Amino acid sequence: MKQSGPRGTAPLVLRSPLHRTICEQLRSAILGGQYHHGDKLPSEAMLCEQFHASRITVAKALQTLQMDGLIVRRAGSGTYIHLPTTNASHQFGLLIPELGSTEIFEPICQGIMRSPQARTHSLVWGHAIVDESGRQETAAELCRQFIAQKVSGVFFAPLEYADEKDLKNQTIVAELRQANIPIVLLDRCYKTYPLRSNLDRVGIDNHRASFMLTEHLWNQGARRIVFVAKKRSATTIVERISGYYFALRECGSKYSGNVFFGDAEDGEFVQQFVRKEKPDAVVCGNDLTAARLMRSLIEMGVRIPEQMRLVGFDDVSYAKFLPVPLTTIHQNCQQIGEAAIELMLDRMENPTRPGIDLLVPFELVVRESCGTQRAENFTANRGV
Repeated sequence: MKQSGPRGTAPLVLRSPLHRTICEQLRSAILGGQYHHGDKLPSEAMLCEQFHASRITVAKALQTLQMDGLIVRRAGSGTYIHLPTTNASHQFGLLIPELGSTEIFEPICQGIMRSPQARTHSLVWGHAIVDESGRQETAAELCRQFIAQKVSGVFFAPLEYADEKDLKNQTIVAELRQANIPIVLLDRCYKTYPLRSNLDRVGIDNHRASFMLTEHLWNQGARRIVFVAKKRSATTIVERISGYYFALRECGSKYSGNVFFGDAEDGEFVQQFVRKEKPDAVVCGNDLTAARLMRSLIEMGVRIPEQMRLVGFDDVSYAKFLPVPLTTIHQNCQQIGEAAIELMLDRMENPTRPGIDLLVPFELVVRESCGTQRAENFTANRGV
């Protein structure tokens, strides 16, 4: 823009502020393809040298780009390109070997599909295998199919119960990552607690939930509380065991606790740990284990909750219809599904960011199996 000066003088040229010039040059480089989504910009010190500008001027230019949504600035890491995504439709794979046998996953899938974030996208479902021996090969085959179909991402619930499940889970993750397919883990990590992968995961705080269950049993008067789970369970069980032991210590229990892995329908297994430990309460790894253990104890003539209190995890549909309605942890599966699709889309926009453990709220649902009086009037709402 030119403006006439006093008579007899040269025209006065008004230049744009330096921060605006820097901003526009960077904007042109970003939108012109010099940078790609997720690329890291040079440091502020390098930009100061490049543009012969002060730190304040460069920071002001970057602030404008950030407000325009073209960059993200991460403390301690740097500044990264954030290109706006298109409204393209994506296809995501559901790799859930336990689908059809573990009740929580169907409502999680429904939560993914019903989320407003998923309206323009589609999900590829794999067929469920009830036979545990066939799940490993089915999971591996689905993984190969998703890679061949070039899906935009995979929601993966790592295998449990199967032999060599850890190796198979690691192989699936490695193959998907080699194909540059984003992964969001549902409910559980594929590494054993306290190890943590760098993948995104959506679930609940299992350590804290188990702490609450154990503490609740203690408050009801239980003093010899044991933990029972099925062999080769998911890594979430290790988190729950950790919370169980921590609660015993915090409650000041003289009994140090014990964990038993086995089939709760096996009367001999149940009789062995009952005779050995003489427990007055059991924290079960999940509701299915609790239901099977309840039946075994009743067949042995054990009265619940008078002689043995029981609690579980998941709040499956039949939990309140057991011979003694079950106290349990309720997971908001719908919310887990909604959070999973949001996390997947965010991962696609920010492929280089660190992995996130996204923990949704849970509830302690108290029923008669723990010995609480008038249990139907008491539900503890505890979010994380």
